[in-house]
Amino acid sequence: MVGLKPTDVPPPLGVKMASAGAAACIADLVTFPLDTAKVRLQIQGEKKGLAGIRYRGVFGTITTMVRTEGPRSLYNGLVAGLQRQLCFASIRIGLYDNVKNVYTGGKDNPGVLVRILAGCTTGAMAVSFAQPTDVVKVRFQAQVNLDGVARRYNGTMQAYRHIFQNEGLRGLWKGTLPNITRNALVNCTELVTYDLIKEAILKRNLLSDNLPCHFVSAFGAGFVTTVIASPVDVVKTRYMNSPPGQYKSAINCAWTMMTKEGPTAFYKG
Repeated sequence: MVGLKPTDVPPPLGVKMASAGAAACIADLVTFPLDTAKVRLQIQGEKKGLAGIRYRGVFGTITTMVRTEGPRSLYNGLVAGLQRQLCFASIRIGLYDNVKNVYTGGKDNPGVLVRILAGCTTGAMAVSFAQPTDVVKVRFQAQVNLDGVARRYNGTMQAYRHIFQNEGLRGLWKGTLPNITRNALVNCTELVTYDLIKEAILKRNLLSDNLPCHFVSAFGAGFVTTVIASPVDVVKTRYMNSPPGQYKSAINCAWTMMTKEGPTAFYKG
């Protein structure tokens, strides 16, 4: 198309989805050990620790895992994690612009409420599609690899089969509602908080509208979002990892945490 710059032509939907999935997979390769440590901290206290192992802090957890299980343990569930990113990010990010345009009728400069609605919509679609991969990923991350300790699963595909055979389709989609709730909280809090922090910075002339301003706003928004969404995230992780019969529902999981471990349990990890 002569006379058009590359940025003037929006990429096809397939390119958007493939790019989002690929970028998310690359990011997952870097951050996966942190995510594994977070899962181990979130489920700690649910049952008695093995061989006196107790995790303290993110980096303390990583050090303990490397010492007791080897460095490969930090990447338990990586295959399912990459499968999740291919399913989740490609839908959540790849479809975002299209869904946003549906809500705005193709108008430019949509308001924050439209962006939140579009983010929640694509997020709910992505969670609903990718939930089985998330369940398997979390269960592998929670699995301790020690000599003499029976492993719950031996491979990714075997895990899918085992869950389906023993828990049915409901087992593969276990924790979908708290996962969608968490995603909605993240979308709403992140976008609104980012705009509020950035507006306050510019209003007080602390920074100009440039990269440092965006970084500070994003950092603050990420912190606030984590504080607000963490309780739902912990419940989601524990409920997805739980064997049949341990909890009646996600609400029952939250109540059990509160009564047995107190409110601080909701901020583990």
